[in-house]
Amino acid sequence: MPRRIVVVGGGAAGMGAAGAAKGTDPDAEVIVFTDYEDAAYSPCGIPYVHGREIASFDSLFMATKQHYIDQGIDIRYETAVVSIDVKAKTVTAADETVERYDSLVLAAGFTYADPGVPGGDLGNIYYVKNIRQAMEWDKVLDTVKTAVVDEATPLGAEMVTALAHRGIETHLVDPAPWAMSMATDPDIMQPVEESWVEMGAKLHFNTKVTGFVGKNGKLTKVTTSEGDIPADLAVVATKKTPNTILATAAGIKTGMSGGVIVDGRMRTSAPDVYAAGDCTEIPHGVSNVPIQGLSGSHAYAQGKVAGVNAAGGVREYRAVYVPWGMVAGKWMIGGVSFSETLATALGVPFIVGTAQGISRARYYPDVKPVKVKLLAEPEHLRLIGAQLVGGEGIKERADFLAMAVRTGITINDLATMENVYSPPIGALNEPIALAAQNALTKARG
Repeated sequence: MPRRIVVVGGGAAGMGAAGAAKGTDPDAEVIVFTDYEDAAYSPCGIPYVHGREIASFDSLFMATKQHYIDQGIDIRYETAVVSIDVKAKTVTAADETVERYDSLVLAAGFTYADPGVPGGDLGNIYYVKNIRQAMEWDKVLDTVKTAVVDEATPLGAEMVTALAHRGIETHLVDPAPWAMSMATDPDIMQPVEESWVEMGAKLHFNTKVTGFVGKNGKLTKVTTSEGDIPADLAVVATKKTPNTILATAAGIKTGMSGGVIVDGRMRTSAPDVYAAGDCTEIPHGVSNVPIQGLSGSHAYAQGKVAGVNAAGGVREYRAVYVPWGMVAGKWMIGGVSFSETLATALGVPFIVGTAQGISRARYYPDVKPVKVKLLAEPEHLRLIGAQLVGGEGIKERADFLAMAVRTGITINDLATMENVYSPPIGALNEPIALAAQNALTKARG
């Protein structure tokens, strides 16, 4: 009998697992269950369609449904799995279908944290996730004059930018003193926040959403700890929480972040059950603290590891250092591992070096500023974190610095690094090197 591999979830992790499983064992029977009408599209692109930077939702689909049929992957669309029996090695779907598995991959994704306030069942409260629903919400946006974004998470930051681009009066409400406070420092976010204000957004920090109020079933205002905001739309962009309902009901162990515990091969505590993506937790490479809710690239890579191992192959996934980057307001921001704020909160000792540089030669047209902040551990001066904000070149620097953290490069190394100098693409002095030199001065001082 061919190996039967069942995947729960049709997102990046689930489809990564399905494709990798089929590639490892072409004879395997691979079945994917997804709650949605589609599989393998990019939800990360939805805010950019709303903001009119991307012309159409069609471009967000990774492949056609026929593509997966041709691959031999059986996708059960709009079919939720309601239970797992790890002893009988079966899954039961909402349509009462029961499927046996030899290997199971849980890629159930995330849910948004419940705002926990009255009025959450009103119309015109938008959770950005499902592309088909996003298509309908995009039509609604044509009628919206005022919107409130609840919390300045990465998605919240993207939606503030998108709605402001759309010409909608946008209010950002967040309980922290600055945007994306868990991942960034205030000096990194200051230019972003200033650009939001320039775009017409209104920022309400140190403020909590306390309720949604409506008339005839539709939202009319959002109440906050600092007063009411009239609104036609509320975007709930609260923290992502791992969707572990099936796992916990099946007795599969979860960890301190709430995600499913996995080892390097993405194996869970149940035999022949793997997990990947937002429903899992992965150790941080510097602190070894389990974290969850990472990016789509992490989910896809984890899914491929789970799929290979579920199909009888061998592949390992390593601890993560979390390079990230995005456009927020008129700026690009990014980083890796720790911000100064987060390292302080965790009690991780560090020295910091900051530099303001430029992306191209100073005389070349359209040169952009680039600010770099580096964190190094005090004893051996190994790099442990970085943040960046600028007009271009942020993604590439974040990727490079993530590898630097992963391989144990020191700020001594970075202070004397070689860099490309070409007027259209690189300045004489690399901002990373300048920040490292400043950190060394502090260390020696």
